[in-house]
Amino acid sequence: MSGVIIVAIGGNALVKGNGFDSIQDQYEVVQKTVINIADMVEEGFKVVVTHGNGPQVGFGLRRSEIAREQEGMPLIPLVNCVADTQGGIGYQIQQALTNEFARRGIDKKVATLLTRVEVSSDDPNFKNPTKPVGSFYTFEQSERMKATHPEWKFIEDSGRGYRRVVPSPKPINILEKDAIKSLIDSNFVVIAVGGGGIPVVQREDHTYEGIDAVIDKDFATSLLAKQIHADTLIITTGVSKVCINFGKANQIELESITVSQTKQYVRENHFPEGTMLPKIEASLSFLEESGIRVIITNTESLKDAINEKAGTHIIK
Repeated sequence: MSGVIIVAIGGNALVKGNGFDSIQDQYEVVQKTVINIADMVEEGFKVVVTHGNGPQVGFGLRRSEIAREQEGMPLIPLVNCVADTQGGIGYQIQQALTNEFARRGIDKKVATLLTRVEVSSDDPNFKNPTKPVGSFYTFEQSERMKATHPEWKFIEDSGRGYRRVVPSPKPINILEKDAIKSLIDSNFVVIAVGGGGIPVVQREDHTYEGIDAVIDKDFATSLLAKQIHADTLIITTGVSKVCINFGKANQIELESITVSQTKQYVRENHFPEGTMLPKIEASLSFLEESGIRVIITNTESLKDAINEKAGTHIIK
C-alpha cells in the first residue's frame, strides 16, 4: 500500500515509572506521543500504529491475582489479558489522536481493531517457554501457584525472585489484515496488533483457539507491514539512534545503513538479545520481502526521523 507507514510504540514507552503508573499517567504519555503521529498524518502519510503491552499485561495479571487472593475471583487467562490491554491502550491512543486531529482541524478518522495473530502449535517455544510475565514471587508463592496451575512454569530471575515464563512463538499470519487494509483505504488511522496481537492457533477443523502466550510486538508489526505491503516501518525505542559498541568509548551512532551492513553488525554481536536484536531482526525480515526502509528511533524524534533528520535508517 503506497505511502503507508507503520509505527510501533513500545509498551514501556507509555509508562512513566517511579510510582506514576496509573491509567491517567499513561494517558498523559499517550497524549504527548500522538503529537508526533499527527505530524506524520499532517504531512500526508497513511499511518498504522502498533504498540507493546508488557508492563500493562503485568499490571493486569497482578490485579487478577490480588482479586483471587482477597475475594476468590477467578484468574484472568493471559490471552484475555492481552486482549484487554489491546482494547485499553488502543482506546487511549484513539481518543488522544482524535482530539489532536480536532485541535488541528485535520479531517481524519481513527479506529482501534482487536487483532488476532496466528501462531503455530508446533512452534518450539511452546516446549521451552522463556518470556517472563507478571510480578516477582518468593519460591513459596511460586510453588503455591504451580500447585493450582501445574502447567505454569517459573524461573528464578537474577536474584529478584521467581517469575512465570510463557511461550513467545513467532507470528505467521495477521488474521485481520484485510480489515486493516479496508480501514486504511477508508481514510482511517488504524491502531492494530497491540501487544503483538492476541495469539491463536488453528485447529484441524479450521477453527481458532486463543492460547496463553506473548508474541513479540516488533515481529508481529514486521509481519503486518509485509502483509499489507507498507512502505516504511518505524520501530520506536529508548534511544534516538542505534549504536554499535554501545556504552563503550568507541561507541558509534548509526544514521543510514544497508541491509548487508546490518547483517554484518549482527554477526559481530553488536545488538543485545532481548533488547535491540529483535528489532533488527524484525527490520531485516520486512526489508528482505517487501519494505523500502526501516527507521529506528525514539518517539520524540518521529517527525524529524520521517524527514531523514533523525534516527537510524536501514535501507535496501
